[in-house]
Amino acid sequence: MSTPLPDAPGRPRARRWSRKRWAALVLVVVLLAVLGAGVAATWRLQSNLDTSPLDLGGGAGPEDGPLDVLVMGTDTRDGQGNERYGDDEDSSGAGLTDVMMLVHVNEDRSDVTVVSLPRDLVADIPRCTDPESGEVHPAEQDALLNSAIANGGPGCTVATVNRMTGLSIDHFMLADFNAVKELSSTVGGVEVCVNEAVDDPKSGLDLPAGVSSVEGEQALAFLRSRAAFGDGGDRSRIRSQQSFLASLARKIKEEGTLTDLPRLYEIADVATRNLHVDDGLGSVPTVVGLATALRGIDLGSMVFVTVPTEPYDLDPNRLQLDEEPAEDLFEALREDRSLTSPSPEPTDGPSGSTPPVDPDPTPSVGPASVPLTVANASGVADRDDEIADVLEDEGYTAVGSGPQDTVLPGTQVFFGTGWYDSALDVAEVLGVPSSQIVPTTDVVGVYVSVGRDFREGQRLDLGPVLPGQLNGQTAEQYTCQQAAGDW
Repeated sequence: MSTPLPDAPGRPRARRWSRKRWAALVLVVVLLAVLGAGVAATWRLQSNLDTSPLDLGGGAGPEDGPLDVLVMGTDTRDGQGNERYGDDEDSSGAGLTDVMMLVHVNEDRSDVTVVSLPRDLVADIPRCTDPESGEVHPAEQDALLNSAIANGGPGCTVATVNRMTGLSIDHFMLADFNAVKELSSTVGGVEVCVNEAVDDPKSGLDLPAGVSSVEGEQALAFLRSRAAFGDGGDRSRIRSQQSFLASLARKIKEEGTLTDLPRLYEIADVATRNLHVDDGLGSVPTVVGLATALRGIDLGSMVFVTVPTEPYDLDPNRLQLDEEPAEDLFEALREDRSLTSPSPEPTDGPSGSTPPVDPDPTPSVGPASVPLTVANASGVADRDDEIADVLEDEGYTAVGSGPQDTVLPGTQVFFGTGWYDSALDVAEVLGVPSSQIVPTTDVVGVYVSVGRDFREGQRLDLGPVLPGQLNGQTAEQYTCQQAAGDW
């Protein structure tokens, strides 16, 4: 046995953030930006921006209250060096939306929820009118969500997501491959984690086990790779994207980027050169004002979650909304409610997202019958033995395996085929969130990898967590990606 290294109405909105308050904020930011970077620099940022209408379905975003921004990444191959990605058939033109994330910022700017929408998700696309040609695209039922952009541009994707969620999106941002490469390099790289070494010729991703800093081509490869992680599907790729964004948020927070005007200008210059935004967001004061409003948000209040889905009835290779939990999520966004809650007590079961259901569950067994190994990837001496003692007090026969060659940032509970329920029980004892419970074929039973986030104490304390029916993480959580073929 080998062991892993480790056309719907919008929501009502209160008017706490009045136009005057926003105008005052923007004015202050603009004055500071001009003092720091000069009038010519601010003009340059403004001239970089490329814009188009917000909602081709006829809707319009409100001006006050909560803020919803649809962030999209296209699979266009335009740009130097980008022709190497993907097939020739999609190497030109506007492309499809390869990545779609709905960013919800609550009214008092203390909480952010980022909802990933799979590109293989089927949706009803409303009638859209191309703002440039005037061509009218008829409504489509059960079409792929990522194809909506072909019906006149990103405003049609906005209209589709509005119809799906019952929200009224305020702004959109559209980026291509160059944006990822240049932004990741401008911030000096982003730390990512893989449990085992990855060499994926399809994406070009080549990483050793453990934590690496990626930028440019490797950052793009990490975000695009489907074959390298998990089951090789879109949901596994979304998980790696969420982990990347959480790490990016931690870095920006730790380095004080949003309060460093020269640094913020440098990033803004790269972003504005590589982003297509809606008309309402097409001004530098607005963009910088948004960044300023977000700078005080706590990492535990920044949530990355995947919209609940299930296989599409007519084609298992596509996805459809899992109606009840998806509507619960959309309702929370419409009502401007936070998705996180304090860490639960042990009797509440593991917190966080629900991992894939074990297809071959083992009949329920007692703790003493569970093959259980504890590995020390924390960098703290004898940490595996300490956690083994905690588990033995609960009736398990845990075996410590000593220090691991690779120190990992996050604690994970791996489970072999048939041992999913037991992994949940172990995670409950230790307070490990379900987003850090990982299926693998490399172990028999349950394997606990104790990471740097669990260097002391008997339970992992991560602060706010997601409810169990949602799949994702907070920006505070450290997650590692599991190599494909081990699920």
